[in-house]
Amino acid sequence: MDFYQVFKQYPWENVKARIYAKTKADVQKALGKQGNRDVEDFMALVSPAAEAFLEEMAQLSHRLTQKRFGKTIQMYVPLYLSNECQNICTYCGFSFDNKIRRKTLTDDEIMREVAVIKQMGFDHVLLVTGEANQTVGVAYLQRVIRLIKPHFAQISIEVQPLDQDEYELLVAEGVHAVLVYQETYHEEDYKKHHPKGKKSNFMYRLETPDRLGKAGIHKIGLGVLIGLEDWRVDCFYTALHLKYLEKQYWRSVYTISFPRLRPFSGGLEPKVAMTDRQLVQLICAYRLLDEEVELSISTREREAFRNHVIKLGVTSMSAGSKTNPGGYIVEPSSLEQFDISDERSPAEIAQVIVSQGYEPVWKNWDNVLQQAFSQ
Repeated sequence: MDFYQVFKQYPWENVKARIYAKTKADVQKALGKQGNRDVEDFMALVSPAAEAFLEEMAQLSHRLTQKRFGKTIQMYVPLYLSNECQNICTYCGFSFDNKIRRKTLTDDEIMREVAVIKQMGFDHVLLVTGEANQTVGVAYLQRVIRLIKPHFAQISIEVQPLDQDEYELLVAEGVHAVLVYQETYHEEDYKKHHPKGKKSNFMYRLETPDRLGKAGIHKIGLGVLIGLEDWRVDCFYTALHLKYLEKQYWRSVYTISFPRLRPFSGGLEPKVAMTDRQLVQLICAYRLLDEEVELSISTREREAFRNHVIKLGVTSMSAGSKTNPGGYIVEPSSLEQFDISDERSPAEIAQVIVSQGYEPVWKNWDNVLQQAFSQ
């Protein structure tokens, strides 16, 4: 059974009604379970009824995270390579219909950006592009990966969805992780937010994690753009997708991100606002659902919030991020994909992590261990 078959067993309005019908007794039952919980428990944990149990959820999330990940926070930084994009998306500064100057970094410009990133201390980089196959397709990505591979222990990408054989090529080049957000699992409204371009194909995007799993990628990143639709319902489908993938592609590991809709040039107001307390609730709900999943928080969030969630379940954080191509040194004034809220330097973020009794981890040894076990 593929994921779309699983997905169709959970109609949106039915899921929404079930979540909002959950009671305090349902929440208590979910909290009282030993070991991993199921998606029915997740419904209870993201329901309005669970908001009264936030302190208990946070304490349990803290204990489970420390048991599996210790007192460590992985550090990473995005490197935006291009704002070229052939899609029209209602929420993105790189949208094709947004009349901005387009920029794709050359090899020399990439290495200038890399030099600044390395000075910050990073050894894990996330390569980000718009979705423009002719400009920043597989051949471009292969060239970039070969160029920067000697400088990083871990390379992740957040680019256009690709075919399985294309992912296999990038895995062979050394890509460690691929992040691909569904944006929203609401099939009809997905079309409203993506009226033009390859991204308008809901099914192709939905099946991307399957292609990644079949390609043998080490890590798959999931998530929705929180604010496009009801966050409780959308995030339930992310949880459903996660549990399906873990069963099908058990050799891969998984990470979930929590991008909240932020202002950009052109703007789109969130359809459903999410408070900071509700985002904490969601982070804890994912941890209670799955002790193994990595949880990542970006610089979209405010300083105070990011300080607060270090102990509540997250396992990785970006720092010093620039969301425009060339933003670190080449062309700092080019248009950003979205506004940054936490503008502190990586050193400042690291000090905050240390002050809370945690260790910032700049170098991930997964690749070394993976190579050793495969020999």
